[in-house]
Amino acid sequence: MAPAVPPVNAAAASSPGVAAGSNRPAMALSSRSDLQPTEDKPLHILIIGAAGMVGRKLTDRLVADGQLGDKPITALSLVDVVEPEKPAGFGGRVTAWATDISAPNTAGPMIGARPDVIFHLAAIVSGEAEADFDKGYRINLDGTRQLYEAIRQEGLRAPYHPRVVFTSSIAVYGAPFHEVIEDEFFHTPLTSYGTQKAIGELLLTDYSRKGAFDGIGIRLPTICVRPGKPNKAASGFFSNIIREPLNGQEAVLPVEDDVMHWHASPRSAVGFLIHAATMNTEVLGWRRNLTMPGVAATIGEELDALRKIGGDKALKLVRREPDPVIMKIVAGWPRRFNAARASSFGFTAENSFEEIVRAHVDDELGGNVP
Repeated sequence: MAPAVPPVNAAAASSPGVAAGSNRPAMALSSRSDLQPTEDKPLHILIIGAAGMVGRKLTDRLVADGQLGDKPITALSLVDVVEPEKPAGFGGRVTAWATDISAPNTAGPMIGARPDVIFHLAAIVSGEAEADFDKGYRINLDGTRQLYEAIRQEGLRAPYHPRVVFTSSIAVYGAPFHEVIEDEFFHTPLTSYGTQKAIGELLLTDYSRKGAFDGIGIRLPTICVRPGKPNKAASGFFSNIIREPLNGQEAVLPVEDDVMHWHASPRSAVGFLIHAATMNTEVLGWRRNLTMPGVAATIGEELDALRKIGGDKALKLVRREPDPVIMKIVAGWPRRFNAARASSFGFTAENSFEEIVRAHVDDELGGNVP
């Protein structure tokens, strides 16, 4: 069982923020809360999946800003299957621990501290969820349901209505696809991971409808270029064929050059999360889940960007090695989106794949290609 976190007074964040990469101000957080915060009310933020790449970058951004919207952050709770590192330079209280969110009686202690904003990022990635059916459903579905139910039960004990930001995926969509996927396109996921995320979206909407929390789900594009080592995601090669060559290492390309996919940078992903935590959710109605904006690029266009930034020496490090398993999985993914709804609410991303690669160079390589 996870250790209980010292209680922090709950308050729903209610301040304007700024959309990722945009000067457009975010709207005030929904007043659909049983607790009406005062202007100087501090925030306790819980990040589930804090040891992952996006979780670490989100933590760093929150620590650097010191606030969410215009509310000061005084407490951070960081949770993952391995204990997340505590960030340096944060003046408030940080609690970090390792736990399996799908195990019985683990969600209660996290929620008993009554965090004001909950980022639910934890998931088994697509390739692993497809390979290990039981593990995928246990973590991605059972863990999510137990978290939502713990929040509901806490609210039954005393008024509590946090903002919950759930990271979903474009894998909720399945073929046959239109050339461009609009916001109204139906969900027919063709992978276990996509199915688990689609169910998580439905649960988020229903628990929000019943007043358990103020939820918003964001369907992330494939995040690229991911720093660090390759993971087990079926989409990992999109990052690998950029990251490794820019570091002078060989990378395997398992699909053809005409494969097109939807991308955004880690920098944009963090911006999406911040904006989702601070925007006015009343504008969503009961369509609580949004497809995030991104860049549609083919493998050929990715390789062109790699050559432009890293030169021919980087491009030569990409080794073509077709993988029928990966090719089949990728064939079940959509290629391009019109994220008009999210864009109208202030979410923004890069405009080209070259911008995505340059963001990686700036953020991970100190602005210079080795």
